[in-house]
Amino acid sequence: MDVLSIAGVLVGFGGILMGQLLEGGHLSSLLNFPAAFIVLGGTCGAVMLQSPLTVFLRALQLLPWVLYGPLGPERSLVETLIRWSAVARKEGLLGLEVIADAEEDPFLKKGLQLLVDGVEPVAIRAVLELEVDAREERDLRAAKVFESMGGYSPTIGILGAVMGLIHVMNNLADPSTLGPGIATSFVATIYGVGCANLLFLPVANKLKTMIHVQSEMRQMVVEGLTGIADGSNPRIIEIKLMGYIE
Repeated sequence: MDVLSIAGVLVGFGGILMGQLLEGGHLSSLLNFPAAFIVLGGTCGAVMLQSPLTVFLRALQLLPWVLYGPLGPERSLVETLIRWSAVARKEGLLGLEVIADAEEDPFLKKGLQLLVDGVEPVAIRAVLELEVDAREERDLRAAKVFESMGGYSPTIGILGAVMGLIHVMNNLADPSTLGPGIATSFVATIYGVGCANLLFLPVANKLKTMIHVQSEMRQMVVEGLTGIADGSNPRIIEIKLMGYIE
């Protein structure tokens, strides 16, 4: 779990709420269900309108990455690739067939299968890099869903504020309700701007970072597998792959 993400949310919202208290305000004045419904509902509706279904669903699938992001290049993965290289040098590429059948990661499994099939190193690199680039592009489009939400929510917040003011103007005959009514109408603006800058935009940028981390890991795998296909010395492969970590 990414503790820094949780800390960021707590510090961000906590700072605003603490500031409200220090100014002598009440937290209850920031609670308004209709305003929240307008901002969140309007923002989600706008994003759903602009996004293809596959992109929107992929964005929902990526959301857990904010807390449980994919692994980047790790020493354990380097050791695995070196072990495969040693097997290939000792038993030949066909010696990796059992490993390929047992591998659960689809990307690693595809690369191992290409090795076992005797595909040329250049072709292996081309196939795997195409998948890396295509996956990265799809995931970046999905991350932009949250970036779009960060763009829409402040405007929807202003719309909610205007709607609140319209309601206040309809009740001018009762002056006692004007102050609270106007204050409540601007809560929608706070929700819109706050959600954009404390949630939606940070989430989008965090996902973009995680996407690049995963692509870097996959690129390291490509280098390792093509090195195995070339018959490179395991030590040379290790030196090359450690460049992704150190």
